[in-house]
Amino acid sequence: MNARLKARLPGGPRTRAPGGLRTRLLPGGLRTRLLPGGLRTRLLVVFVLVALISAVTATTLAYRESRTAVLKRAQNSFVTDFRQRVDQLAPDFDMPPDTRSLTRLADSVSDGLGGTPRIITRYGDLRATSDPTAGRPSASPGIPPELSAAVRGHDRMSFQRVTYGNEPYLAVGTPVTYDDGRVSGLEVFAITSLNAERDDIAALLHAVRNGILPVVGLTALLALLAARTVLRPVRELGRATRSLATGELSTRVEVRGRDELARLAQDFNATADALQTSVGELREQEGRARRFVADVSHELRTPLAAMTMMTTVLDEDADQLPPDTARAARSVSVETARLSRLVEDLMEMSRFDSGAARISLDGIDLGATLRAGLELRGWTGKVQARLPDGVRAVADRRRVDVIVANLVGNALQHGSPPVTVDLLQDSDGITVEVADHGPGLPPEVIERVFDRFYKADSARTRSEGSGLGTAIALENARLHGGTIEAVNRPEGGAVFTLRLPHRPLPSEGEA
Repeated sequence: MNARLKARLPGGPRTRAPGGLRTRLLPGGLRTRLLPGGLRTRLLVVFVLVALISAVTATTLAYRESRTAVLKRAQNSFVTDFRQRVDQLAPDFDMPPDTRSLTRLADSVSDGLGGTPRIITRYGDLRATSDPTAGRPSASPGIPPELSAAVRGHDRMSFQRVTYGNEPYLAVGTPVTYDDGRVSGLEVFAITSLNAERDDIAALLHAVRNGILPVVGLTALLALLAARTVLRPVRELGRATRSLATGELSTRVEVRGRDELARLAQDFNATADALQTSVGELREQEGRARRFVADVSHELRTPLAAMTMMTTVLDEDADQLPPDTARAARSVSVETARLSRLVEDLMEMSRFDSGAARISLDGIDLGATLRAGLELRGWTGKVQARLPDGVRAVADRRRVDVIVANLVGNALQHGSPPVTVDLLQDSDGITVEVADHGPGLPPEVIERVFDRFYKADSARTRSEGSGLGTAIALENARLHGGTIEAVNRPEGGAVFTLRLPHRPLPSEGEA
């Protein structure tokens, strides 16, 4: 043959036929449920999630790049060897060929390539394949239609990665031309297995997956250390805040470093200083106010005692005075008595506020004590009392009488008859209920009924009481370890309930 044949590759671009084999890494969805927990748990979860996402992302990108590099290196190496082998054998090949010469060419190309590729030669309708014996794969795929069309249509070398029987293969095809560029009609194809590269990629993926767990474990350890460092000052601030809430205004935290937590500790200490100063000033003002009330009340007692004696004399001689003078004398007597009660109530409240109030406990028959108090004030006919005998209580007789007298007096003055007083006893303690059958108390009144100087009717500037009766009753109940509650009954009327706990009789000397 006079003309030289060659593979059409130099200077021409390589084309990839459509339908090429593609390997795609699809990592499984990562779903983590953040359970409610402490700040340590949340920090740990966040650290681990960030590390896991970073590790998966980095390893995925590294895997894809490594896989591409491995396949590209194997592909370029085989394509280059195939081209050189065809260029080496083409000049000595006689044209036109027959089936026997096509088979010899296929075997010669296969012998010069590493591995066990399958070589297919084609000329027109003639087709030959390299000998499948001697370990060569006889079950490899044939020429992919896309590759065959690309070689014939583009007149240049092409390649395609395909999968056959779940095995990856690389198929390469090239037309053989004369030296002057004319197409000879001879086409050579090579199909080689990519199992070795697939195994290398699988080993790489396995190594990458095994490397994620140590990274996550190390991240979790670092997260615990970081959380401990961050949370130590937070815990100290928490303890200091709780201590401050219980009244330990001298509580402070140690400032370490110059970071945000250190500035937070400084702000806490500054706030605690300001709070301690403000509370100290308020306590000093409150103490001065209490002392002022106590001093004024004490100073008023002596002149009020003298005024009371004089108004008593005026009351006795009022019938002998002119009518206008008698009315004035009786009015002075009433106002003096009211002022005396107000002073006594203020003195009592000042003793409660200063902690000077003392309780004298004794074993008493509570029913008899309450009946005596009602009879002394002339309320026996106005009150329906159910006060059984034999209800023993350890209490201060005078203070219990003051409590019930205040509650009954309010019911008679502001409620509607009948007013009832019930004495009950159970395992939890002793209960005294004072109820009336009036319209009851408005919600805003119930919330403030035990406030000092509070009056339900703001338009009523003057009343027989001092506005301290319910407040004194509540303080006396607290001295006994009890309490007073005010509610409205569904059928109408207000109910004030005194609850006293069971307590043992104090030993001699206790008060």
